[in-house]
Amino acid sequence: MSIFPDHPSEGKIEILPISGFRGVGKFIDVPWQVYADDPLWVPPLRLERRLYFSRFNPYFKHAQWQGWIAYRNNQPVGRISAQIDELHRQRYGPDTGHFGMLESINDETVFSGLIQAAEDWLVKRGARQISGPFNFSINQECGLLVQGFDTPPVFMMPYSPRWYVNLLEQNGYHPGKDLLAYWLETDFESPPAMQTIDRKYQHRIKIRTLQRNRFSEEIEIMRNIFNDAWSGNWGFVPFTQEEFAELGSSLRWLVPDEFVQIAEMDGEPVAFMAVLPNLNEVLPDLNGNLFPFGWLHLVNKLKSNSITTGRVPLMGVRKQFHHTLSGMALAFKVIDAPRKIARTRGIQHVELSWVFEDNLPMRAILERIGGKEYKRYRIYEKTLA
Repeated sequence: MSIFPDHPSEGKIEILPISGFRGVGKFIDVPWQVYADDPLWVPPLRLERRLYFSRFNPYFKHAQWQGWIAYRNNQPVGRISAQIDELHRQRYGPDTGHFGMLESINDETVFSGLIQAAEDWLVKRGARQISGPFNFSINQECGLLVQGFDTPPVFMMPYSPRWYVNLLEQNGYHPGKDLLAYWLETDFESPPAMQTIDRKYQHRIKIRTLQRNRFSEEIEIMRNIFNDAWSGNWGFVPFTQEEFAELGSSLRWLVPDEFVQIAEMDGEPVAFMAVLPNLNEVLPDLNGNLFPFGWLHLVNKLKSNSITTGRVPLMGVRKQFHHTLSGMALAFKVIDAPRKIARTRGIQHVELSWVFEDNLPMRAILERIGGKEYKRYRIYEKTLA
């Protein structure tokens, strides 16, 4: 793995914007060069990345972006994106912009060149408050890893080596918000306090699994709960109906119905949680390729219950229940129900990610049931004159 250089970059550096189908393909391939010797990096599926960067991604109905690739001696050594999200600007002002998709070798000149390209593009579009990394939004992969470098990322979580922190701060960025990932054993014991709260509301709270025969309606129920639950949080941007439907469709074949639990209070759906098998246990073997036989390997792993870790990427409790005993009961219920099922399918540990550092009620629940903070991600900010 690379180490921080003691000398300036050797060779000609070029930061070039990408365009067209071939340009996107080169952009997708950059991490394979940057992380060639990094055993913790997990290669994504190229086909999934193609779809993500395509016009079919509903994110682009309210956002625009540009990508750049850094070359040294004509070899790719880094990349970055800049994006303007109109939904974000509607909530936080017309001068906001974001960067993301950041990958770079351990080189000050390369890193600074990428940052400058993104900033210049954003400034030309009226941005003065710049934050990131977002790939592409707060509802997708986001944050720079600042603690927890000893284990690989789980599925749909970002990865970044240690040197990114210093290089980004050298370019004038400062911490904006910390996001935490918790590691939890699926055979945890319910603490007595939780059992007492659970009994208090057992006649009012009912838990059910996803009803696949009305999948579209179920997805819309979860979107409404999520947008309401998160609406008061830092940086919140609502999922559009198309975005959440696309997310649901892309995960539909990966997630058994019982891995999605919806809580109803007095007959009304008010909370939910979804568990994903951690495909990052399998993806290194595929090296980004589903064909010709990668898809078969992936399906066999899923069917054989040989994936032993999972991730909770989506969870929400309606805002009216926040900071109440009934809200604690709802949160505990949707955490407790799927973990029993996950255990029967071979999943022994799950990552709950991410949780805002200042979300003390949720952190208290996770820590009471044995959750351990094991990774920390950071959103960085910068104000341009």
